[in-house]
Amino acid sequence: MTITETNPNIEISNRGTESQFRRALRRTLRTRSAQVGLTIVAFFLIVGIFAPIVWPYNARADLNLKARLNPPSLEHPFGTDDLGRDLLHRVVYGANVSLRVAVLVVLISMSFGTMLGLIAGLSGGIVDSIIMRIMDIMLAFPYVLLAIALVAALGPGLRNAMIAIGIVYIPPYARLARSMALSAREEDYVMAARALGAGRRRILFTHILPNGLSPIIVMATLSMGTAVLDAAALGFLGLGQQPPYPEWGKMLVDSMQFILSGSWWVMLFPGLAIMLTVLGFNLLGDGLRDALDPRLLL
Repeated sequence: MTITETNPNIEISNRGTESQFRRALRRTLRTRSAQVGLTIVAFFLIVGIFAPIVWPYNARADLNLKARLNPPSLEHPFGTDDLGRDLLHRVVYGANVSLRVAVLVVLISMSFGTMLGLIAGLSGGIVDSIIMRIMDIMLAFPYVLLAIALVAALGPGLRNAMIAIGIVYIPPYARLARSMALSAREEDYVMAARALGAGRRRILFTHILPNGLSPIIVMATLSMGTAVLDAAALGFLGLGQQPPYPEWGKMLVDSMQFILSGSWWVMLFPGLAIMLTVLGFNLLGDGLRDALDPRLLL
């Protein structure tokens, strides 16, 4: 006899997950650190998204040697760099680059890493061994050096930097998703789904993944801050966004030679932008972690 009816009890876990996320969202908005982090992240997101629309900028035409290394003033609130370019304009447009890198890097690493980890944890056996040994090999290398090696192989540029950082971030997501699948595959709701004839894909996407989104969301939020920092590091080494387009890491390395001459503003404002963005994502991630703690969701 073939079972054709869907047992409504199988969906209880998903409805419970949705209510948990609603409670977690309310808890997040009441957390001071999450409020501060969300405000900082929202500010840079708004600046990065709307700056190209309301304040057009042509990096190739932005050159004024007569205004070279001018300190902050009413005309140039952040001062100018060694080529007379307005630093406020370039820092604002650097936000678009850095946040685009953060979002795309996390999407790449989270998508591939989560799927690989879920497949490894649910399949077990040789599939699990092969996937996790590959992840272990990747984790054996310092992730910054691995990213540099990948960019060197692919060629310098923003797109290749995003691909390299995204690949480097895959193993942590894979290990987290695998542990989540290993603990969930023996749960009653998964065993009930198997008994009703649910396939592996349905179990993965309908039962295991929705119930394990909390740690993945927290890791993704924290990874965005790290991705901004790593993108700036690659830009600092000349492997990220190429000139004349603004990028915070590249702006830092270009400003190093002018610190001793008293032009402190050239390095200060790009460095502050990096620090505040990473701080915002870290505070938001900490708030989400506290709000999504299952011990506090009861």
